[in-house]
This record gives sequence, structure tokens and C-alpha cells, in this order.
Amino acid sequence: MKTHILAMLPLIVPVIGCGDNKEAKPQQAAAAPTVNVVTVKSKTLDTKIALPAQLAPYEVVDVYPKVTGFIDRLSVDRGSRVRAGEIIVQLSAPELLAQRSQAAAAVEKSQSELAASKAKLASDQATYAHLEDASKTPGAVAGNDLLVAEQTVAADKAQVEAAGNGVHAAEESLKSVRELESYLTIRAPFDGIVTERNLHPGALVGPSSGASGSQPIVQIESLHRLRLVVPVPEAYAAGVRSGQQVSFTVPEFPGENFRAPVARISSDLDVKTRTMPVELEVRNHNERLTPGSFATVEWPIERSYPTLFVPATAVATDLQRTFVVRISSGKADWVDVKTGVSSGATIEVFGDLHAGDQIASRGTDELKPGTAVQAKLTE
Repeated sequence: MKTHILAMLPLIVPVIGCGDNKEAKPQQAAAAPTVNVVTVKSKTLDTKIALPAQLAPYEVVDVYPKVTGFIDRLSVDRGSRVRAGEIIVQLSAPELLAQRSQAAAAVEKSQSELAASKAKLASDQATYAHLEDASKTPGAVAGNDLLVAEQTVAADKAQVEAAGNGVHAAEESLKSVRELESYLTIRAPFDGIVTERNLHPGALVGPSSGASGSQPIVQIESLHRLRLVVPVPEAYAAGVRSGQQVSFTVPEFPGENFRAPVARISSDLDVKTRTMPVELEVRNHNERLTPGSFATVEWPIERSYPTLFVPATAVATDLQRTFVVRISSGKADWVDVKTGVSSGATIEVFGDLHAGDQIASRGTDELKPGTAVQAKLTE
């Protein structure tokens, strides 16, 4: 048995040796991934964005009484159209009638005192003139009598001046009372429509009439002319031009576009909202538009210099940075950017980029910096 096993060994050894001499095939290197790239574009921004806005009346006023009184007549109600100068409220205040009578009596009294003072002055002036002529004859008039007459005339003149001032003061007092009486008639300050009516005939109104005095009798708004107030974000506030035509829509008329020029620019940012109020002048002659309505404005955004644009999909964001993946010399590189205004499918970017740079059309943090890639231009 042992003799047979030993005889087979020379046959087995060559077989094992042949297996050890076979050369291992080299492992093929992994191919670099292909990345679709686009070119960074440079152009001057000229686009529009949608901003919320609100229509407001050009003029709106809460009508309060200037004097205390009772409402005798209120000729308007909510929805009433009024013209400038039209009487809308009539008040009554009996105490003003009494004040006017007293003031008129004071004027008459002061006028009579002035007349008496003038008469006494005329008499004393005649006496003084007579004594002065007589004093030319030596010994006819005592010098003291002439001096007394002269001083009497001076006193009379002062009395006339004081009486004249009294008449003027009395007349001014009467004028003031009459002006207060004129406040009993309340007129519409401008053409418009009554939007609120809070009180009714018989109510006591006035600056010190309690709860009724704390609310307006009526509220009036203008309709033919409106303000469209647009809170423009800080990033878009530069370049706003007075007179620039802007389009807007309102929910009441879907699909219909309205246009109005920029009329008033506040030039001041609200520190809470970081927006700048801008007003458009809306002519509403047919009164189709309603004050208080919300609107959507197509706000024009323009720059006077060119900036860089990339597809919106090329911008990637992780927890720490916003970047695009630039492909240069067959390798990926992350470039930090700040985004600006969107224009269609592209977005404005600011960073260490140049026009003509190639970037991945789809930004992703999976494409790490330094990764070898094959760029495929998709434009």
C-alpha cells in the first residue's frame, strides 16, 4: 500500500506547481463619473416679481364735530355719495345762541362808550382851543387853566383809544362766537362716498360728550382716485423710478390687468418689515376698483450693470453653506455663492465665479470637492 502512494507523488507535485505559476490578471480602474455641466452666464437683470399690495382711498376722513351739540339732522347714510361743501350734519347748541347775544350786546356797549369818549374829546378840544385863543391877551386867562384844559384833552384822547380797543375786542369776541356757530353745520370736505355712519339724530356729540364724542359721526372716502400701496422688499428697493408704469391684478377681476404709474416713493425702510412703501396712483373714474382690496403687483426689477446667472437647480445648500459645483481641469470644486433675483429658470448668484465657468447643472453635496469627473456640456 505504501509503495503505491509513493509512486503517485511525482505525478501530483507537477500539477500543483503548474497552478502556482499562473499570473493574476490586473484589476481594472473605476471610470470617472460623467457630470452634466452648464456655463455661467453674464447679463443685465430685467425681470418682474409678484409682490402683494393693497388699494387704499386717496383721501379718507372721519368726520367729528368741532363743538358740543345735539344732532338735529343727519342727511347721509352708508353708501351715500356726497359733493365737496354739501351739508351732511346739522347740530344745535342753544348755549351758543346765548353767547352770541351777550357778545353782540358787548359790542353795542363798547361802541356807545367809544361814541361818548369821542364826544367828550371834541368838547374838551373846543374848550382848550377857546382858552388858547384867549390866552393871547395878557391877563385874560390864567396859565393854570390852560394847562388843565390841555391835560384834559390828552386824557380824553387816551380814553377814546381805550374805548376803540374795547370795541375791537368785543367785535372779535362776537366773530369767535359766530365761527363756533358755523361749526354747527358740518359739510363734506371732498367728493366721495360715506362708508360708515355711527350716530343718529338726537345724539350728543362733541369733544367732551363722553362715548359719542370718541367716535366719528360718519366716515367719507374718495373713490375716483386710489392709492396702491406696495411694500417693496429691501433687496428690490434700489432703482425705483417715479412715473414708472406697473401692472397689477385684483381678485375681483381675475385675468384682467390694470396699470398705474409710481407716484410716491417713501425712500425710507420700515425697520420691522425691511420694506419700503411705494404708492401707485390709480385713476378709478368708473369706480370698478374697491378701496381695501388686495392686489398682486408685477414689480419690475432692473440693474444698471451685468451680473452672473446660473440654473436654479445648480445651487445647492447644506446646513452650513450655499454653493455651486464648478468643474475645472476634470475635478469638482465647491464655490460659495449668495443668491439674488430669480429670472425664469435661472437665478442671480454672487461669488468667486466668472462668466464662462462650467458648473454642474444639478448642485449636490454628494459630488465632493476634488472628485475626478468627466464634464458633459448640456447647453
